[in-house]
Amino acid sequence: MPVALRDRVDHSARERGVTAAALIEALLDGDERRRRMDSFGRAVRGADQAYRDEFHQWDIAADRDD
Repeated sequence: MPVALRDRVDHSARERGVTAAALIEALLDGDERRRRMDSFGRAVRGADQAYRDEFHQWDIAADRDD
């Protein structure tokens, strides 16, 4: 890892009160979540109306269970 990048990571971690490893893990977790959500969004946008209608019905059913 380049020294300048290591220093940035260390600085950001200190500002947040976490270790460099914890900061990197949190950033990777966030990136993985964003990629999963992007993939989900693409799938939903590409779905046909019948799928959207079924998805909506599941939402309604889930709300009734709360």
